[in-house]
Amino acid sequence: MRHIDGNDFKEKNGYEIGGRWYPRVTKILEVKSKPALQNFFREMGSFEAAEAVKEKSALEGTLVHETVQKIAVGEKTEVPVEIAPAVEAFREFNDERKIFFHPEYIEQQVWSGRQRYAGTVDALAEIDGKFGVLDIKTSTGFYPEYNLQTAAYVQALQEYDVKLALKLPRQIETRWILRIDQHKVCTLCGSKLREKGGRAKIRPNGKKTCEEDRHDWGKMEGVVEMREFPYYFNDMKAFNAAKTLWEWENNYWLRQVGYLS
Repeated sequence: MRHIDGNDFKEKNGYEIGGRWYPRVTKILEVKSKPALQNFFREMGSFEAAEAVKEKSALEGTLVHETVQKIAVGEKTEVPVEIAPAVEAFREFNDERKIFFHPEYIEQQVWSGRQRYAGTVDALAEIDGKFGVLDIKTSTGFYPEYNLQTAAYVQALQEYDVKLALKLPRQIETRWILRIDQHKVCTLCGSKLREKGGRAKIRPNGKKTCEEDRHDWGKMEGVVEMREFPYYFNDMKAFNAAKTLWEWENNYWLRQVGYLS
């Protein structure tokens, strides 16, 4: 990414917190190879087409995040028709699992004074008596960079000064990734049709699949899956290594803005 000057670099890559600039966790993780994303760009045929789908998908993902977060803390909210199946699936899932979302820690900005980075946590929650980071994803699966991202948040939230500043009620113990999505299923072959970002993608269910125009699609249905990742030490190490590589790659601008001296 090109930058006009140091201020442009800082604005696009990080946050100012307490008069200090920190690079953003998600920007740092752009240094990691993402094979699934590379395949997506290849399938789209052009950079412009891929970017258009990415931007629209991001807006749809944000809509799911905002709606689910409001419902989770008991706020009344209109549910847009286009994401209603996903939201309803979340309601049913949460009624069963009884996740407690701390209202004061929704979209909580966190930072690490020791490692010098910052990010925004979707939620801090209590599940089965444990208190931890909960990250919401609207993807088709669980990807390795999610582990690095959530480990970075846990690492920051375990620092004494951060715990004190945010008035955490107790020690962060674990992290969860909550995946919320929706799709249609073919009644004949079990293939799944996912429509997001203006793009329709069919995923076969094993080797048997209908011809493209012969599918019998059922109604749109929501999908919710949650996984806990209680062991995060190696993920923290990997994130810090990725940050070192990101700093090397952005050495010029980091020196310009005084982050590296």
